[in-house]
Amino acid sequence: MGFGGWELLVILVIVLFIFGPRRLKNLGSDLGNAIKGFRRAVSDDEAEKKRKAEEPKPIDVAPSDSASSSKVGSNRKTHA
Repeated sequence: MGFGGWELLVILVIVLFIFGPRRLKNLGSDLGNAIKGFRRAVSDDEAEKKRKAEEPKPIDVAPSDSASSSKVGSNRKTHA
């Protein structure tokens, strides 16, 4: 079920009657600014993801186990 030309015209006249021309203009500009802000946010997110993907990742170096094993042995208590 689609809207034809006459139906859209009737809806436009009713909206214009309810809101008035000045408020309708403000609603249109506010809607346009909201769409611009949304597009800007989406493109910023995409650019951030792309930048993070291109960034080199740091290499994790594991500490050697020889230093930790000597400390473990010195903390042992002997019971005699």
